[in-house]
Amino acid sequence: MAEIVNLEQFIEHVLKPKPVTGVTRFYRGVGEHHEVVPSVMLNPGHKENENKLFDELLAKNPGDFNNDTYTIDKLVRMQHHSLPTRLLDITFNPLIALYFACERKSRPDGEVIVFEVRSSDIKFPDSDTVSCLANIARLNQKNRDEICGFLRSENLNQPSTKDKFNETVAAKKLLHLIKQEKPYFLPQIRPKDLSRIVVVRGKSSNARISAQAGAFLFFGLEVNFAESPKGERAVLERISILASSKSKILRELDTLNVNESTVYPALDRSAHYIKQKYFTRQN
Repeated sequence: MAEIVNLEQFIEHVLKPKPVTGVTRFYRGVGEHHEVVPSVMLNPGHKENENKLFDELLAKNPGDFNNDTYTIDKLVRMQHHSLPTRLLDITFNPLIALYFACERKSRPDGEVIVFEVRSSDIKFPDSDTVSCLANIARLNQKNRDEICGFLRSENLNQPSTKDKFNETVAAKKLLHLIKQEKPYFLPQIRPKDLSRIVVVRGKSSNARISAQAGAFLFFGLEVNFAESPKGERAVLERISILASSKSKILRELDTLNVNESTVYPALDRSAHYIKQKYFTRQN
């Protein structure tokens, strides 16, 4: 694992691998080493009540979601307001990932995870596959368990499996939810799509996604990134950002206009950045 102590070293390191035709590179910056797991999976209560998390936030703040066309749009908004979801933030911009790795200046060491995925596997918010995955969040635990049982017990490569799946109660419930955002959607959900990890590009109309060059890893059911053959191929490397160098790297990033004010385009974050910029310590 490479260890980074300054911005110049980081830029040189991420530019070293030659671009591969048909492959897109993404980055994820974290304040400390951790596994590639979405937040809703980290707590049993959140995992079991995934649909309640979604429904309650939507019920309490309906006006905030008025401009969201698809369920994925709502999940992205919820994710950015710290609600646990199946989404994991990634970015096209390595400097943004580096900022996130250094944002918490205290120990331990930070980390930038570098992913490579086939460009053809990248989905957009209006994708039918994304609609299927997104609406899993609206199913109750009983329905999710039924789908998980089906995924474990059936040969998903058999052509007849799709028809068999679409006759289940859980599939019909999922189809009902999908049709609320896509009335034209045919009753042909592919069960294999529900056990995938896909990359979803964020909508540029979302200010934070635009500022962060954001995208997401979207986790389906019965899938583990570390155990997924495709997932293992997708991780190019992990770059360690030494804790002792975080403050220095943040100052260097600031010279390139990568700072709290630009990464988080909101008035309160800009005000905090400006306040800290002119803060003088007094004895």
